[in-house]
Amino acid sequence: MADPQGFLKHSRADARKRPADERLGDWHEVYANLEPAVRDEQVRTQASRCMDCGIPFCHSGSAGCPLGNLIPEWNDLVRRGDWWLASERLHATNNFPEFTGRLCPAPCEAACVLALTPDAGGAVAIKRVEQAIADVSWDNGVVRPRPATVSSGRKVAVVGSGPAGLAAAQQLTRAGHEVTVYERDDRLGGLLRYGIPEFKMEKKVLDRRLAQLRAEGTKFVTSCEVGVDLTVEELRAKFDAVVLAVGALRGRDDQTTPGRDLAGVHLAMEHLVPANRACEGDGPSPIDAAGKHVVIIGGGDTGADCYGTATRQGAASVTQLDQYPQPPSQRDDERSPWPVWPWILRTYPAHEEGGERKFAVAVQRFVGDEDGNVRAIELRRVRVEKDPATGRRSVVPVSEEVEVLPADLVLLAIGFAGVEEMPLLDGLGVPLTGRGTISCGSDWQTESPGVFVCGDAHRGASLVVWAIAEGRSVANAVDTFLTGSSELPSPVIPNQLPLAVV
Repeated sequence: MADPQGFLKHSRADARKRPADERLGDWHEVYANLEPAVRDEQVRTQASRCMDCGIPFCHSGSAGCPLGNLIPEWNDLVRRGDWWLASERLHATNNFPEFTGRLCPAPCEAACVLALTPDAGGAVAIKRVEQAIADVSWDNGVVRPRPATVSSGRKVAVVGSGPAGLAAAQQLTRAGHEVTVYERDDRLGGLLRYGIPEFKMEKKVLDRRLAQLRAEGTKFVTSCEVGVDLTVEELRAKFDAVVLAVGALRGRDDQTTPGRDLAGVHLAMEHLVPANRACEGDGPSPIDAAGKHVVIIGGGDTGADCYGTATRQGAASVTQLDQYPQPPSQRDDERSPWPVWPWILRTYPAHEEGGERKFAVAVQRFVGDEDGNVRAIELRRVRVEKDPATGRRSVVPVSEEVEVLPADLVLLAIGFAGVEEMPLLDGLGVPLTGRGTISCGSDWQTESPGVFVCGDAHRGASLVVWAIAEGRSVANAVDTFLTGSSELPSPVIPNQLPLAVV
């Protein structure tokens, strides 16, 4: 740490966004492309704020980064301008920093010691530094294929090409195994491809990493549903181990609210997937917000993705509803003490582009026209109560007043209920838990011998950084299973769910 007063000299500085009216006219990423020299200088200044804490909570798996990213190390390397070595240290723990630098909500920043000191400028902009290292690495040709030098002679199937599956595949390929990734969609990437909007991560970022995996020897098969197009018997005969990275794509629905069956009421992914396909050149989306009054139910990341997508499609209005009260603008030390992830109001770039958010409200009824199309919603003020005995939450109206909002398109972004039912799981004899996930032992192996699980399929819908961490961990377990030991790094995951959890 060359400058122990760096955090006193400089405040936090986030990346500059393009003007809202400009980004609403295209699907390019929200943040501006600065000249490399300007970007590098700004990021080096930001990295100089890192205090190299004696106990760096930013890369603690329990509060900060699940990958154990060596954040103080690469912050100091960036400060010194050693981008090559910073890339080495970053890639030592993270296969895809260009993904996490764009998509991760950055629990590392919430756990930064400087987050305790708003007067000193707040947390280091770690996520910005991470993305800059990744982008500089790609720009300068530092990221290259790393094929294995010796083949193990063992074959591994990875089912699912999201971040967990890709991380597991890359690690296992580099360990010398012959890895084949199966994807049921026509293109690779899982939710990275069809769930994440283009304005958050342009798909060329994904494609260049996939090219690296191919060059290292990983094989890919698209438009193949394992368990149907490739039978379980064929899978077992062909491969020595199987990794299930199938995600948790079963959308949570609301079948109790009157009018749910009206045309124009959709799950969020029914909107996001075709919108992403349209950006891929597959033609216009059948669920388009152009000229419509759009209501999004759910206040999380997926809701914000629908929000930004609808505004870019030319919605007449966009309103996002949240049944919880509006969070405070700053951390509440009693409710979410440092360094845990804080309960605060999170404003995404999409929210700066127009529209409105309403808090502590819930839909009482979807109102349709004579043709069966949704035309409005009825809202009431509510509070969410939690039963201390069971932990179950209930939504209780607190007012008789009903507010009516116009709504031609309603999107349910209320979370995911777990892994989808699929013939593959039945054929392998792998049951779902009461949470809709796939359980495993401490060695990441399911109840079916030689079958492993990682990512959202194991945790439930979670963060991209957790998916990569679990992919790396399961790669170590599979390598050990096949060879007796492994030198692959494995992140410490403190809250791994045991096999018995249901």
